[in-house]
Amino acid sequence: MSQLTISEVARQVGLRSSAIRYYERVGILPPAERTSGQRRYDRTVLYRLAVVQRARQAGFTLDEIRTLFFGFKDGTRAQARWRKLADRKLAELSAIAEQIKTMELLLKRVKVKCHCKTLEVCGKAILERGISKVERPPLPVKPGTQRPK
Repeated sequence: MSQLTISEVARQVGLRSSAIRYYERVGILPPAERTSGQRRYDRTVLYRLAVVQRARQAGFTLDEIRTLFFGFKDGTRAQARWRKLADRKLAELSAIAEQIKTMELLLKRVKVKCHCKTLEVCGKAILERGISKVERPPLPVKPGTQRPK
């Protein structure tokens, strides 16, 4: 089996060489063999990168992609891996969609109902009416970040 250089791999899968090196560094790709100091890959890296790219297109984080490859018992079928992670991602997307709907309703309401001349007057009116949870949805947060306090 012929070995591919990093530039050949990058060209075939449509990535930059730096992305391939990064995937190696974070453990998604196994370390490449070295020949005269150059990275050399067998063709199976193309298949792994195709899976990585599809997972990224579906919105998976690098941690989730690592789970896809390494977070299951050996021998777990690809179908079962995808289904498990897809179920989690679909639930996450559903929650985000609900947050967006709530935010959209709030923005429409504020746009129509606010006739305040200053933000202080606006803030006073909001406090006097009370801030319900319906009116203050949590902002969507990317995994690994914290909500502001």
